[in-house]
Amino acid sequence: MSLQPRVEDAPEERTAFFIGADSDTALEEQEHHQLILQKANALVSENCLKESIDWFTAAMQYGPVLPEQLSTFVDCILRNFKRKEGGPDTLSARSQDAGDSGGGGEMFDCPNCHRFVGEPVTIACGHSYCKRCLQRRLFSKCKLCKETVSGEEKANVMLCGLLDKWFPEERRKSKTLYEVDELCRKKRYEEAISLATDVIQCDPEMTAVARLSRAEAYTALKMYRQALEDTELSPTSSCSAEALFRKAMVLHEMGQVDESLQVFLHCLSEDEDFPCAKRQVEKILCDLLSPTGENVKVGLRETIQNTSPRLRSKTLVADAQEQPQSPVQRQHQPPARAASAHQHQASQESRGQSLERPGLSRAHSLRMYGLSCGEEELKRVCSAPQLGDEDKGSLLKRKLSVSDTEHCVVGSGGSKSKKQDLVKGSKQKAAKAKTCRSVPEDQVDPNDWECSLCMRLFYEPVTTPCGHTFCKNCLERCLDHTPQCPLCKESLKEYLACRKYVVTTVLEKLIKQYLSKEYEERTKTYLEETRELSDLTKNVPIFVCTMAYPTVPCPLHVFEPRYRLMLRRCMDTGTRKFGMCINDPQKGFVDHGCMLTIRSVHFLPDGRSVVDTIGGKRFRVLTRGMMDGYSTANIEHLGDTRVEDSEELEKLQELHDAVYEQARDWFQNLKVHFYDQILQHFGPMPEREADIQATPNGPACCWWLLAVLPIDPRYQLSVLSMTSLKERLVKIQHILTYLQSIPNN
Repeated sequence: MSLQPRVEDAPEERTAFFIGADSDTALEEQEHHQLILQKANALVSENCLKESIDWFTAAMQYGPVLPEQLSTFVDCILRNFKRKEGGPDTLSARSQDAGDSGGGGEMFDCPNCHRFVGEPVTIACGHSYCKRCLQRRLFSKCKLCKETVSGEEKANVMLCGLLDKWFPEERRKSKTLYEVDELCRKKRYEEAISLATDVIQCDPEMTAVARLSRAEAYTALKMYRQALEDTELSPTSSCSAEALFRKAMVLHEMGQVDESLQVFLHCLSEDEDFPCAKRQVEKILCDLLSPTGENVKVGLRETIQNTSPRLRSKTLVADAQEQPQSPVQRQHQPPARAASAHQHQASQESRGQSLERPGLSRAHSLRMYGLSCGEEELKRVCSAPQLGDEDKGSLLKRKLSVSDTEHCVVGSGGSKSKKQDLVKGSKQKAAKAKTCRSVPEDQVDPNDWECSLCMRLFYEPVTTPCGHTFCKNCLERCLDHTPQCPLCKESLKEYLACRKYVVTTVLEKLIKQYLSKEYEERTKTYLEETRELSDLTKNVPIFVCTMAYPTVPCPLHVFEPRYRLMLRRCMDTGTRKFGMCINDPQKGFVDHGCMLTIRSVHFLPDGRSVVDTIGGKRFRVLTRGMMDGYSTANIEHLGDTRVEDSEELEKLQELHDAVYEQARDWFQNLKVHFYDQILQHFGPMPEREADIQATPNGPACCWWLLAVLPIDPRYQLSVLSMTSLKERLVKIQHILTYLQSIPNN
């Protein structure tokens, strides 16, 4: 399908005689829109940025392009930006620096901002972050395991209590910062600025974070100069990405879209997983790519390829006519007009005035800034008489290949060496603070680490979204009965549906480090309990439900809490086996049954499960018992008595062959409805076996027949308990003979 430029039809050429003509045209344009977007994304994947810009612009002629549809485009721009910024060595050094700043060694530091965790929140993967990073959406994936973060969890009650006890002063400081953020969320910006200023004056360690919060309040009050000062005076390296993001937001509010885009890209180069920054870049690119003039498109190419304002002021922007035109839209572009130095100076002054007007809208500033800047750059290129078309093309290629290693972290003001000294000094302070932070041994109380359900030391502590912590097994047993938190009764239906009961990492590390002896005893007790559950002859779990047979599938729907627990224990111990018996009014369950092996489990959102099992060994019950609501038994396994005499074995083989042929004849002559049902539930009839004594349970066809034949379960049970293959074959032969004697069977 060839793509053609979109040409608007004249009103008089449109006709209303063809019903659906407008809808057909809209459908065709929608198809064009999707094809153009696919082509643009394909070019982006091949790193062809200049060509992809034309295709994305053309796509907007056919229909709207949402900002999130430019995600691949932003990723490609960021890759080029990083490469021009300093190459792989710089990136690896930056990641190493981030690792040295506390990402791996300090358990009380937030993995994202590398500062004291303050008010810890445990996410679904088991790692804990500070509440500030989660509330501000400073990351979308866990920094340690890359699992997606929901950000809806509440503070970890257990950890908060321990930090209050161990580090009361640091907790107090963290709470003050949360109060500043809370005031900003309530739009009480003057109070937030006042409180943040007090923090900055009284506590140098919290200066960087307090300045960023104050910058947010300044921006909301349109006090842009003060906001920029705060973002540039946040020297802590761990906050560099957030400082860049806050600076970019200020520039964007001021209408400096080009500069804000540069800083947003610097922010993403510091931290790729910064969702708010990426969304802003997508929105800016979507605005720039919208059909508001080709000058904006040229300005976008300038923004994508350059990495610093200094480089941008020293290089030329290639003419839009020199860019490869889109196959979709080959419209004639008028030549740019020449501009005098006086006009250039006037435009610069007017732009500076527009930045100072707080009431100016961002969209209007974007149009003024983007068009004037792009037009001026076009004039400078087109007014150079010494450059021909080929020279301009080569100039553009040289320009796009320029690499700038300058890294603007905190803005243009101030000396670079001073900024480096500030960052170095902040790192040393942070390192000093970390070495001094240790848990007072006299304040480590084992009673603080008890599960509120089993009243024992936490084993595999799991934290729910509501912030409460329990042993993994204890929580699962509670959720078997009701999908609510045992303490606060908050609904855990979504948590139950995900079934991600991941151990809280920091709590487990603390227990192993400060309560090592108690943890060893707790682990020993747990292993002994697990070992008892792993014995397949003593205290074997019994599912009292239906008849089961060796080699025959037995699907189950498990919904009772006691059997949920039984099933989970079978999976956790690794045996994946349990016994199946039918009910007995006097004894609870009958004396004979069959072991089932779990092949797969499909958990439903409400905690129920569909279990696929298959029959294994037969057994006889010796003694009965009860464990946590479900039945158990000591058992002995059953097997057929082997026939050693050759003559008897030959007669047994003949009997087996006769019964097999009789059974196949009966099965093939069933009505289609019954035949299909048997195939669906039990599968086809097993093939004839060469050695009928190969297994202790005998030929598989006998058990398949016993399962599908319409006979009373008590009669089936009597056949299941037989240890003589000859007697079993005779019983089945009698049943088949009776069924075949019934008319219209």
